[in-house]
Amino acid sequence: MGFRIEHDLLGEKLVPEDAYYGIHTLRAAENFPITGRPIHKKLVMALVTVKKAAAMANTELEFLPERIGRAIVAACDDILSGNLLDQFLVDSIQGGAGTSSNMNANEVIANRAIEMLGGKKGDYSIVHPINHVNMFQSTNDVYPTALRIASIWLLKPLSEDMAGLQDALQQKENEFCDVIKVGRTQLQDAVPIMLGQEFGAYAQAIARDRWRLYKVQERLRQVNIGGTAVGTGLNADRRYIYLVTEKLQDLTGLGLARAEYPMDPTQNSDVFVEVSGLLKSAAVNLSKIASDLRLLSSGPRAGLMEISLPPMQAGSSIMPGKVNPIIPEAVNLAAFQVMANDVAITLAAQAGQLELNAMLPLIARNLLESLEIMDNAVKIFIKRCVSGITANREHCRKLLEESFSTLPALTPYIGYDAATAAAQKALAENKPVRQTVLEMGLMDEKTLDKVLNPYELTKPGVFEVRS
Repeated sequence: MGFRIEHDLLGEKLVPEDAYYGIHTLRAAENFPITGRPIHKKLVMALVTVKKAAAMANTELEFLPERIGRAIVAACDDILSGNLLDQFLVDSIQGGAGTSSNMNANEVIANRAIEMLGGKKGDYSIVHPINHVNMFQSTNDVYPTALRIASIWLLKPLSEDMAGLQDALQQKENEFCDVIKVGRTQLQDAVPIMLGQEFGAYAQAIARDRWRLYKVQERLRQVNIGGTAVGTGLNADRRYIYLVTEKLQDLTGLGLARAEYPMDPTQNSDVFVEVSGLLKSAAVNLSKIASDLRLLSSGPRAGLMEISLPPMQAGSSIMPGKVNPIIPEAVNLAAFQVMANDVAITLAAQAGQLELNAMLPLIARNLLESLEIMDNAVKIFIKRCVSGITANREHCRKLLEESFSTLPALTPYIGYDAATAAAQKALAENKPVRQTVLEMGLMDEKTLDKVLNPYELTKPGVFEVRS
């Protein structure tokens, strides 16, 4: 493999001859061998889209020669089609507020454009990474703008899949609307409920998360592109500042808008904290539901086993026949990771100083990961778990009849003390509540059957008052 010599502020380095990246990317790769994971592919695509918009604007305004401008746009299109993604190799955790990723994009685009114009990679007299590809730009307006675009790209499918989860839970709400079971508080028998009501409550929680994630996209649409170093727009032509935003709107179709005060999104990262906070909130609900499903399906002989989850794989190398709730467990793990990422995002956002937040790469890494993790977790939760849940109807009814959860419904008729005495007697003699109440002569059978009607037990009020 041959090499070419490239120069920068610190001197010169040998760059692989066939590499589309250059000396700035190579130094960054050497400086940041931290996670072994480059920046998120959606962030790469967003960075390249910003570069394309800038080239289009600068060509139209005649700041870039048309030949060079067209080559840069063509190079961007080539990358956006999926080519050369392996050339974006700077680690996702990097110093410099994202400068290394910005330069990585500048160099790959420039060298691909040079190649398209018939030149050799590294001949920056043809297309220059900074003078041409980065014209009227700074890392400090390119990187935050790209992160906002990438975040919206990932938010959209997540919002849609959350709607799918809501629908799947509502289908189970309808399917289980007549399955009566023991309701539990603090893991103790409480009052009767319908299994469908339980799933309906899950659906309501997910509905709130879906709406919040849908609406928060609006917060990300204000971009600071054109603000250059600190948001003042130094070295950027006024016409470019407005035109590049229009080009980005056209390229993304996202309804982006130029920030009213570009210095604000350049130095402040609270919007990303807000998005992460809503992801954390959704992760909390998702994890709670997953944990409930694990508990409700526990067994098969020594647990609750009120529902059955679709079996996905053998659960043990030592216990034959064991099938574990692996999908809810995976959803729990995904939710925990999103919650952990939120802490890192919060710390990074508050660590910004004066006119810039140098910790933005950590925000990008964790926010985009959280968005992707959540979407993947929701997808498998719907497909491999929720949609295939079945109710163990007879077992639910049996547990209800053996529990004391019907006693609260009898209290308005026989009083709290008598109901307590019935509970103690039923427990001591290991008898159902219904049988005990009849043996004690607390209610006649006809009235007792009416009061213990499943459809009456799970509604508001007292039976005689309602009827």
